[in-house]
Amino acid sequence: MKTKKQYTCTNCGSISYKWYGRCSECNEWNSLIEDVVSNSIYNNITNSMGTNLTISSLDKEIDEHPRIVSSINELNRVLGGGLILESAILIGGDPGIGKSTLLLQLCAQLSTSATSCLYISGEESVNQIKLRAQRLGLTNTQIKLVSATNIHDIITTIKANKQEIHLVVIDSIQTIYNPDITSIAGTTSQVRAAAQMLISLTKLIGIALIMVGHITKDGQLAGPKILEHMVDTVLYLEGSSNYQYRLLRAIKNRFGKTNEIGVFTMEQSGLIEVSNPSEMFILNNETSYSGTSVFASMEGSRPILVEIQALISPSYIPTPRRSVVGWDSNRLSMILAVLAVRYGLTLAAYEVYLSVAGGLKITEPAVDLAVAASLISAASNKTLPPHSIFFGEISLSGEIRKATQPDLRINEAIKLGFKNIFCTDYSNNTATNLNYNIYNIKHIKQLKNIL
Repeated sequence: MKTKKQYTCTNCGSISYKWYGRCSECNEWNSLIEDVVSNSIYNNITNSMGTNLTISSLDKEIDEHPRIVSSINELNRVLGGGLILESAILIGGDPGIGKSTLLLQLCAQLSTSATSCLYISGEESVNQIKLRAQRLGLTNTQIKLVSATNIHDIITTIKANKQEIHLVVIDSIQTIYNPDITSIAGTTSQVRAAAQMLISLTKLIGIALIMVGHITKDGQLAGPKILEHMVDTVLYLEGSSNYQYRLLRAIKNRFGKTNEIGVFTMEQSGLIEVSNPSEMFILNNETSYSGTSVFASMEGSRPILVEIQALISPSYIPTPRRSVVGWDSNRLSMILAVLAVRYGLTLAAYEVYLSVAGGLKITEPAVDLAVAASLISAASNKTLPPHSIFFGEISLSGEIRKATQPDLRINEAIKLGFKNIFCTDYSNNTATNLNYNIYNIKHIKQLKNIL
């Protein structure tokens, strides 16, 4: 059987027949990986005899696919209401973060509600899966278990049990190999081929598919980038071994909102969902220390209150330190420059430490106002008004720009006892008997009035 070499970019999935140090499509350096491909694959495509397909139009009624709703509400939220039949989901995360645990819990829960699940593992034996299920207290459930890595065996097993199963879990896609491809499991060609066969089977027999994917050292899903385009939903399970909580985030979702998150804590019995994450990330609604403010963030459609902490100390080195945890260090440099020019607070001779409490990572620019308030409070050694939250983007001119979805942020703050809302351009004409105060901050200079 003749074979030929090709080089696939791990970043964009483009193929070239010669190695280059830099991908010609996405300009990424050192991203081309060698694949050995059998010519028989291409010959089969060339000589294949297909069937005439049925053509549909948009004006015809669609077949509504009912969602498979589990009792794990945080997972349902991220998926947009539950699992959809004929859909393919890819979930990634750091090793040991809880991907397999979450999926085993999902299968166990669904199996108690007349939804049959097939859990296929290429990393663990059946006995190892049973031991893990025993530790999680899931031994009384009817989960179907298989340990396999050959894609042909897996496809045959799924077809033989297609009348009995509704969900198939593959743990993980990097361990599955196709013997027709002369490269080891986990290579770009193997991952792409195995995923394509599984996704095609999913659409054909009408089941849901969840594949676990490994990630690289920089946090990206391993394998070809095209894998993320092939599936319907891409989920990331985020967290740290230093914290109990785990965030399940939807990076892509054809059947729901992107950037939606579900919050869990890792306990002895597995992942436990957190219905009100704001209470987990803030200690109380009274600011008792200087340099501390509360930010009303938005994660997808969910408002979460987080604590922003700043510490400023004199520096005894030529270049003062700028340390940031949970936020963009470049954004901090911009806020410090705006404070120096537009507010009159120069911190060039001081070390600045900024932290998002609880280990949460914030990316939205609406945190600017809370960061500025914390820095000003830390520099003046004065506490901010109690029961206060801040949100708003700061421009280079020092003006405060409006944040998205202010109503959801404010309602979450009020629910937790916050009464002073510092934002911009907000008015609620429909509210009566307000038990909170709105402070519309137009420019960063107005923060002087609250200290």
